[in-house]
Amino acid sequence: MVQDEIKTEEELRELLGFPSETVKRKAIDHLDRHCRHFISKSPFLIIATADRNGYCDSSPRGDAAGFVHVLSNDELVIPERPGNKRMDSLRNILDNPKLGLLFMIPGMNETLRINGQAKVIRDNEILTKMKAHDRIPLLGIRVKVEECYIHCAKSLIRSQLWDTASWPEKETLPSGPQILADHIKMPGVGEKEIAHALEESYSKRLY
Repeated sequence: MVQDEIKTEEELRELLGFPSETVKRKAIDHLDRHCRHFISKSPFLIIATADRNGYCDSSPRGDAAGFVHVLSNDELVIPERPGNKRMDSLRNILDNPKLGLLFMIPGMNETLRINGQAKVIRDNEILTKMKAHDRIPLLGIRVKVEECYIHCAKSLIRSQLWDTASWPEKETLPSGPQILADHIKMPGVGEKEIAHALEESYSKRLY
């Protein structure tokens, strides 16, 4: 049973204090040259969404650096590449347009956070600009930027995320195919079958 639950912001402030003036002032409401440069170098981001009932989801997106297309100083578009057809982010956006983005650049400990409102689009003129491997994405996520700021490096420094010396040995890592097989629990579908299906998907259906 959880003890000493924190229930109010006042309790949080008493324990953790208040942000400095620098922190309070760092958020801006548009994509300036620094944000654009960061996005142009980023090959990976995480999208956080929630449905109308507040059920949340966070989903990775990745491609060659600069795959996110900046339309203006307050709009960007994320191409929707082929996935597993769960469409968690897209369905949530249809329910609730508010979302958060976390952009990352390999080797850089600071991250770029963007909050705003999104729409699912199929504007061929825009999507054509994000063609990759001769494939034009069928859909895109168009984001109206409301807030963006650089997030400090502490979490990535503590995790040593980019320090290869801290990475675990590959043979000690969890097995994705084994996890899927155990969770799916389908007759005749084991680790070997899942691994083969994943390899085929990764090699033939990335775009």
